[in-house]
Amino acid sequence: MSLEMLQTICAAEEGALQAKLRARKSAEEAVEEAHRVGKGDVAATLARAEAEIAHLTRASNQKAMEEAKELASTTANRLATLQARAERRLDDAAQLIVERIVND
Repeated sequence: MSLEMLQTICAAEEGALQAKLRARKSAEEAVEEAHRVGKGDVAATLARAEAEIAHLTRASNQKAMEEAKELASTTANRLATLQARAERRLDDAAQLIVERIVND
């Protein structure tokens, strides 16, 4: 082989090596960029999820409060009905006792 051919081969190999190095560096930078973007996406998704959780928690608490108020109102109405019935029965019982005492 001639010296020129050896120099051409060496130059070609050196060029291929440099191309490989540039490709590797470019690939590493692309991977790093993908990681940065991915972390940003993860952080954004996490922030959205936390906001959604906060919203759902507030909505759930509000609904629970409304249901508790409705239950308290229903319970108060039932209590009033039971108290009125108990007072009528108490009057009936007192009248029955008086009748038995008077009739005996």
